[in-house]
Amino acid sequence: MTARRYDREAGHGRRETRPVRTLTVTGPGLDFPHVTQAAKIHRHRTDLTTGKITRETLYTITDLTARAASPQTIGQLASAQWGIEALHHVRDTTFGEDASKIRTGHGPENTATLRSFAINTLRTAGHHSIAAGPREASYTPFIRPLDLIGLP
Repeated sequence: MTARRYDREAGHGRRETRPVRTLTVTGPGLDFPHVTQAAKIHRHRTDLTTGKITRETLYTITDLTARAASPQTIGQLASAQWGIEALHHVRDTTFGEDASKIRTGHGPENTATLRSFAINTLRTAGHHSIAAGPREASYTPFIRPLDLIGLP
């Protein structure tokens, strides 16, 4: 059984169309023993300023049945995942997370939490550039970081 869904939205200076096509997977012999559905998401994005068009295709599998996850639900789950990836991109490019040498115990989790806290604090304070926020805070290192989190 196949199903389709088209999502269209505009925002952030672009127009995007995402057709989502799902297929119920049946039959033995798959290397993925719990797969129930496969989906193909094809993103068409147009930059409204330059007119540049980009296309991206994403393939995904899930153990959710067609009743539990419609094409619309799978499209929403994929969009939510892109939001998570955007946060990881900011943490890596601004704070060098992938180059971190912290590998043992709870160190990686704790530093990731601190990085996320810093990003959210800067966004709450109105910083649009997360890279510029720590630079600005470093100009007055004994005052500005405390102001950001509301401490006197």
